[in-house]
Amino acid sequence: MRQFSMTLIALVAFMQIAPLAVQAEATAQVQSTPQTLPAITVVQVQKRMLRDSVLVSGLIAPVEQVQVAPLVEGQPIEALLADVGDMVTAGQVLARLSTTTLTLQKAQLTASRASALAMIAQSEAQLIDAQSSADEALRVSARTKALFDQGNSSQAALDKANAGSVSATSRLAIATQSLEASRANLALSDAQLSNLDLQLSRTEVKAPVAGEVTDRNAQIGAIASASGPAMFTLIRGAELELQADVAEGDMQRLAPGQEVTLIVASSTDPLKGTVRLIEPTIDAVTRQGRIRIAVNPNHIIRSGMFAQAEVLISNREVLALPATAIGQEQNNAHTMQITDGRAKMIQITIGVRDNGWVEVTSGINLDDTVVAKAGAFVRDGDQVNPIPMSAETN
Repeated sequence: MRQFSMTLIALVAFMQIAPLAVQAEATAQVQSTPQTLPAITVVQVQKRMLRDSVLVSGLIAPVEQVQVAPLVEGQPIEALLADVGDMVTAGQVLARLSTTTLTLQKAQLTASRASALAMIAQSEAQLIDAQSSADEALRVSARTKALFDQGNSSQAALDKANAGSVSATSRLAIATQSLEASRANLALSDAQLSNLDLQLSRTEVKAPVAGEVTDRNAQIGAIASASGPAMFTLIRGAELELQADVAEGDMQRLAPGQEVTLIVASSTDPLKGTVRLIEPTIDAVTRQGRIRIAVNPNHIIRSGMFAQAEVLISNREVLALPATAIGQEQNNAHTMQITDGRAKMIQITIGVRDNGWVEVTSGINLDDTVVAKAGAFVRDGDQVNPIPMSAETN
């Protein structure tokens, strides 16, 4: 009986000691197992070529449109020698007007000029006769005066001689004025003929500049008039431009001469151009400005097309990070830098964004390591297992 009691006491004591031994063994195993850190993809700050550009859009339009109107009115249109789409040169005849009425007027003026020449000849003859009569009257008056002074002539004879001299002088003045009037009539006829010749030359409606015909309102048989629609519309030199609207904040970044890449609906290939003009005003309602982009000649481009364009501001090598490595709160940007396996939040300043990469202008150095993705799940001071971003991702 006593032996049984001792065996029972030993069994109870073993049962109390055994759990403590098992717990100690488990603790030792946990302490001997290394801690597992979260695997985080990281990337190094690197240099990259980033493009700084402004995206714009607008409509293709002529650089300069030229309206061709008739310089002679009231004449029927006899012939049209150009049509929409034609390329014309400066001085090329686009249309011809009727010359019938003007030709008749020229014949009348030619006859008037001949009459003026005849009147000049007649006036010159009259002037010669009047000059001769005046000279003779002066001599008679002089002789009569001499005789009167000698007492050999009466006062009546002297008065008659003086009156004849005055009359002859008057006829000479009249003949002189008549000749001047005849010459003036000739000059008038010459001026009228010159004007008529000018009108006849203007019955050929010519292109004032070289370019492409984009519109034709003239019709054969219609009466030419400068008060109605222009007979033809030309694009000077067939030059086109993109008139694009730009956000107010981007206007200061643009300058004439900057390179532009354009995309139009009818082509998948990019087209080239340059900024030609920056308009000086901003629309008070839309808060947008407008730039004009000269488009290189291309048969695809048509006036009125919609186009999108990228204006290249700069293309330079900068320190860059993937956009996923940068967090932003309000106007402050930050990234998680990894140093000796520990994360640290640092404030950075960013610049150009291009194709998923962001320029870092301050706050970090070349080859520094930062969290590439899932930065929101890493807190300042966390220990991580950095895994470099694969080359394919870069």
